[in-house]
Amino acid sequence: MSNALVINSTLTETRVALIENDAVVELYIERKKDRGIVSNIYKGKVVRVLPGMQAAFVDIGLGKAAFLYVTDVYDDFDEFDMIMKANSVNGDNIPIPIENEAVAEKPHLAVQIEDVLREGQEILVQVSKEPIGTKGARITSHISLPGRYLVYLPTVNHIGISRRIEDEGERQRLKEIVQEIRAPGAGYIIRTVSDGETEEELKADMGFLHKMWSSIQLKRESASATCILHNDLNITLRVIRDLFTKDIDRVVIDNEEEYKNVLEFVDAFMPSLQSYVEYYDKDEPIFDAYGIEVEIARALGRKVWLKSGGYITIEVTEALVAIDVNTGKYVGKGKLEDTILKTNLEAVKEIAYQLRLRNIGGIIIIDFIDMEKEINKEKVFQALSEALRKDRTKTNILKISELGLVEMTRKRVRENITRILCEPCFYCEGKGYLKSNMTICYEIIREIKRDISGIKLNRILVNAHPDIADLLYD
Repeated sequence: MSNALVINSTLTETRVALIENDAVVELYIERKKDRGIVSNIYKGKVVRVLPGMQAAFVDIGLGKAAFLYVTDVYDDFDEFDMIMKANSVNGDNIPIPIENEAVAEKPHLAVQIEDVLREGQEILVQVSKEPIGTKGARITSHISLPGRYLVYLPTVNHIGISRRIEDEGERQRLKEIVQEIRAPGAGYIIRTVSDGETEEELKADMGFLHKMWSSIQLKRESASATCILHNDLNITLRVIRDLFTKDIDRVVIDNEEEYKNVLEFVDAFMPSLQSYVEYYDKDEPIFDAYGIEVEIARALGRKVWLKSGGYITIEVTEALVAIDVNTGKYVGKGKLEDTILKTNLEAVKEIAYQLRLRNIGGIIIIDFIDMEKEINKEKVFQALSEALRKDRTKTNILKISELGLVEMTRKRVRENITRILCEPCFYCEGKGYLKSNMTICYEIIREIKRDISGIKLNRILVNAHPDIADLLYD
């Protein structure tokens, strides 16, 4: 089985596919005019403080003010750590803010937002979540600068380590190295790719991150408010930095200039992996050659068929994502309960796959086919939990309810693939439904009656679609 990073780069768009065991599991798309802003650092100005929400709106020079919650500005680490433990962390243990801005039950804080921020105040912030839908960007004043092996936390005196490094001896070794070579008060997260690396590699990464932070500090002193101080890497180099590990068999790039940029980056930060980078120069488009275009088309569909003949439907709404499991054409060969269990188990794998491929986040409700036996419900739940272990994005799952529903959340940092590649229908406004021909006929008749009320006319002209006209003649 092959693991690869496939990169399709043009002047206006870059697309990256992560392939695991010959299956496309993640897609990243960045267009030059819509380049993402997550991890960018800005000098912003507080435009509004909201004590009732314990939050503030900050102008960072974008069209819409960014949202800053009190836990993302308060710098008491003990309390900050307590709050973060009550929330979620991603695969590299980097703190992630809570998902919903208007949650009723917030952690109790000794410090209030009005005690630490005031309108007109200038503040250094980093984007932690892209603007999604009608919401502005989510920001934090707890800066994190990711390198190859470490994430530097200049505002937090703490050393953390990725949960994906499971060997306790290795965890302890890495912690001791970082503890010894770090500057007093500097915070670090030890990333998964640090597993097995030497002190020299970690020290070099640390030095690079320190220089970057010093440069940002110098720009901050001379820059006016509402301006950008630091741009994160482009999508290609971010993916190389974050995903190019020893588990990846090769990186294939179809753009010669981008290929050279990647080689330079790899030579500087991970020279042992340079031989895994390949230039693709064949006539067939790279995403066609690897079967990725087909997977993108599947990822935009509402219905996804299972091999057995069953299917799942995925409905994305403003508040949540609903996933429904159906037996479809699959009738089974034995008992009904066995047919249902097999369909649900098959659906579990496809659901976990589609969540990653489509980058679906937020609240997710899965309606499995009703099962009578508790043991079968537990099998499906455990299968879903296991399937989601491969997902680098943090998920939380609740047990199957009495109604046969699974409630879960998946961290949402950027737009899902449907929002990136599609736009709502201008006619149905994204509902996916149109009025029937018969309904339109009756509406026309009612409109005529309203317009000619009390007026004598010999002729009425109606302009309509041929299908509507035929029904009106009838």
